[in-house]
Amino acid sequence: MSSERRQPLRSLLFVPGTRTDWLAKAEAAGADAAILDLEDAVPDGGKEEARRLVAEAVAAFSGRMALFVRVNPLDGWAAAGELRAVTHERLAGVVLPKVAGPDDVRLADRLLGWCERERGLPYGHVALVPLLETASALRGAYEVAGAAGRVAYLGAVTAPGGDVARAVGYRWSLDSTLGLRSRVLLDARAAGTPNPVAGLWTGIGDLDGLRAFAEQNRALGYEGMMAIHPSHVPVINEVFSPSPEELARYARLVAAVEAAQAGGAGAVTFEGDMVDEAMAATARAVLDRYAPRGDS
Repeated sequence: MSSERRQPLRSLLFVPGTRTDWLAKAEAAGADAAILDLEDAVPDGGKEEARRLVAEAVAAFSGRMALFVRVNPLDGWAAAGELRAVTHERLAGVVLPKVAGPDDVRLADRLLGWCERERGLPYGHVALVPLLETASALRGAYEVAGAAGRVAYLGAVTAPGGDVARAVGYRWSLDSTLGLRSRVLLDARAAGTPNPVAGLWTGIGDLDGLRAFAEQNRALGYEGMMAIHPSHVPVINEVFSPSPEELARYARLVAAVEAAQAGGAGAVTFEGDMVDEAMAATARAVLDRYAPRGDS
């Protein structure tokens, strides 16, 4: 499957691999996707059991959410075994941590291809989400994004005190990470990788701060965010979804431009703005994705 056909996702909620029963909570919160975590959320002594639980949960899942699994870094056979265990027709993607560069992505792509063949799945069925958690990966985001056709949802996942903060050395704030998130987004778009997502907001009770962070990411051009708590999902979904008023304005804009074109004009004044086909094309894309069926 080419990356262009991947489902856009607003919210991707992490769920510990040892608590697969929490998938119901993730779905109840309205998450577009759940990321079952075999890496940081699982202590070393529990990796094998978590792998079994996650593989069983993926195979048995019948909900509407997209399911992803964050495996451990591909620096040994254990992570390769995780890929083999979790690859399934219900698996939407694999989140790959600690990526150093495009070679890591190409290795994961080959391994997933073998796993897909073993499962009777078409090549590229499982998306790959490289986490840019090293300075080298962040610097080479364009090359990482273009290393395999299955790469999707690539973005800058910045958080206070996490792997990226340690790698870059920033003191986290909206301003200090703005440039990094902006550059990675441009790299992902330039490489043709759609549906970029950002994250994370670690203040569980600070929903106002979460909203400000999500709105900034949306303004930059991100299409969703990873999340660590179910209470964050409704805020993220709201921010990354156009309001009914916005959809109605897009519909009026398209109608105004098409009427002008029918009359031989390329541009028209619309509600105080000068608009043309470029703006109409953007409006159509939003309407195609979000407008209720039957709306124009």
